[in-house]
Amino acid sequence: MDLNKIKKVHIIGIGGIGISAVAKLLLSLGKKVSGSDLASSDITSTLKNFGANIVIGPHKATNVPKDIDLLLFSDAVPPENPERAQGSKLKAQSLSYFQFLGEYSKDKYTIAISGCHGKTTTTALVGLLLEAGGLDPTVIVGSKVKNWDGNLRIGSSKYFVVEADEYKAHMLELNPQVIILNNIEFDHPDFYKDLNQYIEAFNRFVYKLPGDGILIYNGDDKNIDDNIEKPACEVLTFGLENPSVDLTIKNIKVDHGRQIFKPIYKNHELRDYNIQIPGKFNILNALGATLLALELGVNPDVIKDTLSRYTGAWRRFEVIGTIDNLTDDKNGAIVISDYAHHPTEIAKTIVAAKEFYPDRRLLVAFQPHQIQRTKALFNDFIKAFAQSPADIVILSEIYDVRGREEKDVTKRVSSQDLLDKITLAESKKLVAGAKVSEYYYAQDLVETKAKILDLVRSNDVVLILGAGDIDNVARELV
Repeated sequence: MDLNKIKKVHIIGIGGIGISAVAKLLLSLGKKVSGSDLASSDITSTLKNFGANIVIGPHKATNVPKDIDLLLFSDAVPPENPERAQGSKLKAQSLSYFQFLGEYSKDKYTIAISGCHGKTTTTALVGLLLEAGGLDPTVIVGSKVKNWDGNLRIGSSKYFVVEADEYKAHMLELNPQVIILNNIEFDHPDFYKDLNQYIEAFNRFVYKLPGDGILIYNGDDKNIDDNIEKPACEVLTFGLENPSVDLTIKNIKVDHGRQIFKPIYKNHELRDYNIQIPGKFNILNALGATLLALELGVNPDVIKDTLSRYTGAWRRFEVIGTIDNLTDDKNGAIVISDYAHHPTEIAKTIVAAKEFYPDRRLLVAFQPHQIQRTKALFNDFIKAFAQSPADIVILSEIYDVRGREEKDVTKRVSSQDLLDKITLAESKKLVAGAKVSEYYYAQDLVETKAKILDLVRSNDVVLILGAGDIDNVARELV
């Protein structure tokens, strides 16, 4: 791909959170961009304001201009899509979103943020730290960052910061100079058959690093430490539990909505840092970003100040607001939306919410994402909830991801099945005299919202979890 020769680009599925950033990037480079999406959104409206010509509705061959040089499509668009077929007829170069990122990364100092959890937060933090340090990066993040008013920061330097998505091994399209590897845990059972195959994909990714590259990884993660072969380049580590890592911390405390800690960088103590986002997992995200920033020469005090001002990204422990349009005994409840959809993320996010709001009752509403994932990680979901400090849990029916489900799996698992097993575990806790949570099933989001409104009280924290459309409930509540 020679971007200098490309004048007109058509993007199928242009409203996606990742590919829309590419659309904005191309528009900033003076390219003419057209696109299509099945539904309008804030993202498509923003792109139209940037100058993109977007058609909303069913995909059709006539949506594709005849003089395009490049056709881009999101991962959800199949080969038989009429706009993809039309691009082939026009003999335009066709690339997926991830293939485009791979081509773009070839001429950049590419910093790829990878792992099962924490990619978005770490990507945002790396971008903000390099920006504050005067390194002027271009950043594509899979969420919306308030500081950049969206999912893209356009820089003029060689630095390119991007999320490296492991689904379908998409990260292998990238050409990284630096990899930050947060964690490895089995996920995406519709593509990977087991953890070993998952690890193998990450080994292939890490070995794409050149001899003068840098691998930065979480030294607390056993799957990384034991199974990822370290490449012949600089290798740095961060962590909370392993004393031999290059960047660790001590003296963690939570105070007035902040986590405060003292970083120790290569055995040298730095001044106390603090972050406004909860959970030890977010401290780890901050450490990975900080370690890279220190290695690239960003001043530690600049890092401290930047971390302290970060308030999070869209749907990453995002405080939406408070409920204030009901009765006095319900008004004032805090509503938080989080993208967590893997059992480990869920468990840690619930604990983090309790740490930040220890004196409030915690009401959790969760929508599992993808039937096949729910089936594959079924026992892990049960454990995550049965051992959680939540006071009330509402399990909404599973979000069915079109094109990613086995035909027969829908008959074998539902949120009601999860509820049955979790309440069985809860009954054992009751016999043992331990704290027992309340659990409810909701057949859809309408019932989910109704149950929240029925159960909520004024001093509650309402934590909305899931990668599907349950975020709409959080927005509606406030």
